[in-house]
Amino acid sequence: MSIFEIRQKSNGAILWTGSACDATSALDAMAREAGYVDFASLPEDIRAADPVARPID
Repeated sequence: MSIFEIRQKSNGAILWTGSACDATSALDAMAREAGYVDFASLPEDIRAADPVARPID
């Protein structure tokens, strides 16, 4: 596992930091922490903001 940081692409705001196997898993983990089943379950306007996950370790 790696540490990932998810940032909002439009303004660089950090949305989530945590441990995940890959970028897709990191996006799903962020969504679960926010109370959703996975990234695909987030509201469209949040997904449309195009959050970007990148490893930081």
